Amino acid sequence: MIAEIGRFLAAIALVLSLVQLMAGWRAATAPESGLAKVSARAAQTATATLAIAFGLLIYLFIVSDFSVAYVAGHSHVDKPLFYKVAAAWGGHEGSMLLWCTLMTAVGAGLAAFGPKADPGLRLRAVAIQGGLQILFLAFLVFTSNPFDRIPFADIPVQGADLNPILQDPALALHPPTLYLGYVGISAAYSLALAGLIEGRGGRLVAAAIRPWAIGAWTALTAGIALGAWWAYYELGWGGWWFWDPVENASFMPWLIAAALIHSAIATQRTGAFPGWTALLGLLAFSLSALGAFLVRSGVLTSVHAFALDPERGMWILGILAVLAGGGLAVFGLRAGKLGEGDGFEPTSREAFIGINNLFLAVTAGIVLCGTIYPLIADALGLRSVSVGAPYFNRTATPMMAALLILLPFAPYLPWRSGGMKRAAFSWRPLVWTIPGAAAGIAVLMMGGSVLAIAGAVLGGWAIAGAVTDLIDSRVLAHLPAKVSAYGRGLAHAGVGLIALGAAADSTGAPEVVRALAEGETMVIGERTIALADLRRADGSNYLADQAQLVVTENGRRTGVLTPERRFYVAAEQNTREVDIQTTWSGDLYAVLGEPRQREDGSIAFEVRMSFNPMTWLLGFGALMITLGGLTALTGMALGRRREEMA
Repeated sequence: MIAEIGRFLAAIALVLSLVQLMAGWRAATAPESGLAKVSARAAQTATATLAIAFGLLIYLFIVSDFSVAYVAGHSHVDKPLFYKVAAAWGGHEGSMLLWCTLMTAVGAGLAAFGPKADPGLRLRAVAIQGGLQILFLAFLVFTSNPFDRIPFADIPVQGADLNPILQDPALALHPPTLYLGYVGISAAYSLALAGLIEGRGGRLVAAAIRPWAIGAWTALTAGIALGAWWAYYELGWGGWWFWDPVENASFMPWLIAAALIHSAIATQRTGAFPGWTALLGLLAFSLSALGAFLVRSGVLTSVHAFALDPERGMWILGILAVLAGGGLAVFGLRAGKLGEGDGFEPTSREAFIGINNLFLAVTAGIVLCGTIYPLIADALGLRSVSVGAPYFNRTATPMMAALLILLPFAPYLPWRSGGMKRAAFSWRPLVWTIPGAAAGIAVLMMGGSVLAIAGAVLGGWAIAGAVTDLIDSRVLAHLPAKVSAYGRGLAHAGVGLIALGAAADSTGAPEVVRALAEGETMVIGERTIALADLRRADGSNYLADQAQLVVTENGRRTGVLTPERRFYVAAEQNTREVDIQTTWSGDLYAVLGEPRQREDGSIAFEVRMSFNPMTWLLGFGALMITLGGLTALTGMALGRRREEMA
């Protein structure tokens, strides 16, 4: 009965979204008709309806109701409770229910917090958001319903289990956080399209878009960071970014959302780039939908992929065609009515923001081409092409390096009038250069390549510029402006920290692989690793061998690493559980491999060890960006409250 209630609630949300669309569209031309309240209530009720449906799905997992196909395929009676709950969004159908729940919440948010100064624009955006909800809810209800039952005779006794590599705390949090970003940016799409239809761009639309863009970008940052951390310590590959197509699918909207934030700031402040802001708003969510297509279409085989179903992929491809094609068509027809914005000089802050946006957009285009070209070539029957890290490193990396060079300058340039000469010849760039040079020297001493040294210099340069910005922001008169400036400084410092961490990490020595029996040792750098013991470490739903690796350095014991190799019985799958010893200098990374029988009959286990310098800087940088985004949102909220009280 619970599954049937869930199906009914999903269908009700679809009908309510239709009401939201129709009432909001009509109310946009007649705000006093009472239909505005109908549209808002429909959005709120749809959100509550799907939230209840999602809660029911979680309950079905908790009680292990294997008569529901989705539960049977992604859970097991012996699975820990935490992973039973996480499995509710760990597969395709449940993740789409989460997507739709968040999307209706965005619609309710637009109705409540949209631009009050222009009811027509707000209601049009709510109506467009209702249209987006219909597209995805129809996909959920008709092709991906998580409440479908299976025949009684086929009901499993214990369940099929969730993919073992997904049974991890970081990955349990990764999809919801990432979806907050993917779906949150839909508000920017709706507002941008509403502004184009209404013929109103400029400051009002940019001010409405900006908080949604910052919030979505912040969530995307946190989600991508969680995914990178999971890949680093769960997959046993020893890296944190692989230019995997599904990783690229989240990176592209992140880049465009970053450009959108900067463009919206300029448009709100001086009226510059109204068309560019609208276009970026449309592209950001279109790329989010593209990411959904790549993950669910079956065109990719990836550890990140949710489903391998071409039929579902065609549905999402159709949704993508409506989103991107329809949005760009409206932009082509209506962008001319937005005006050209106010003028500015080539050395003003607007000019630097424009250059920044150009680099971000080009980088996104490079990643897009490298991601989809192999798919297009395969679909057309052309020669099979594999696009990997060398392509992205040679094409995207120079763009990001240019961004790092420009990053510290913009906060010191005046709006409209030129000021580059003043900023370039002040004391600040000299001060920024010193930490950059120090970072480069440090990486040089670590044995880094020319590119690693250059990356370290640019990272140190960006960090120093951000710190200077944070110090100077103390003198701002108003608290909201001060808090927003702190957010900008934290985010820019985070970008520099990631660049510095990536440069340092690239200096690591190759991994060492040895087959060790108990009592044998291996050496990596100045550290000696001894296999002291091998023991059983079975869990509730897996069998495990655990190694006890004693680490000594210069004759002194510095720790014990306990990597595991696990076998999940229900899924019939082996996994590796990495163990990492983190210090200020970097991570000592241990992976336990397969057993090998030697000629004398003894058993040795393959042990892979590596040392990854300064990897913690990457996580710290992502944390700084996330904190910067949250701080900027706080500053905007304080500013809005200040305006209301004035």
